[in-house]
Amino acid sequence: MQQNSESDHKQLDLQTNSKKFNVLVGLTGSVAALKAPLLVTQLLEIPGVDVRVVTTDHATHFYDMIEVPVRVYTDKNEWEMWTERSDPVLHIELRRWADLLVIAPLDANTLGKIASGICDNLLTCVVRAWDSSRPLLFCPAMNTAMWQHPITAQQVATLKSFGYVEIPCIAKKLVCGDEVLLSSQVKAPWQRFQLLLKLSNNIIEKHPE
Repeated sequence: MQQNSESDHKQLDLQTNSKKFNVLVGLTGSVAALKAPLLVTQLLEIPGVDVRVVTTDHATHFYDMIEVPVRVYTDKNEWEMWTERSDPVLHIELRRWADLLVIAPLDANTLGKIASGICDNLLTCVVRAWDSSRPLLFCPAMNTAMWQHPITAQQVATLKSFGYVEIPCIAKKLVCGDEVLLSSQVKAPWQRFQLLLKLSNNIIEKHPE
């Protein structure tokens, strides 16, 4: 089997530095994705951390990729980067590169996909191929009515049975009057956001150099 060359990894912007801890952030289609630039910026402030982002197409409705200070990968990149058999496969290269995967926010649709093993976009392909010996944090974010559906608890329990770590939801009032359950990074004064960063930092500190 042909090995991927150093130039391949430069093209993908996924060079491995043994002195860096690589965090892959997954973004899905929740309003909580508004805080994606802030989440990435805060993670980059942790010493020795490198960050990349994988986004679903629906997530891009809520934030501007230009405001994210690192490389952002989309479904389009997955197909554009592979043209022949010897080419690297993006979701596999991302899986190899990352020491930690943080899915924040995780919307109801992607939660259901991951729990069912569906892998029909770049992010869910990364998760399906994820090395179970490496940590994965997920931050659910959805409308209260969706959260309270019985299948949601089952799906969250399924992810936890895989060894993934849940960052619990909080409630926030929407303009329409409904409550939405958001992942950690959207609550002022940022208690759950700080919990996510703290858990990430703890994992990073335990990582052997």
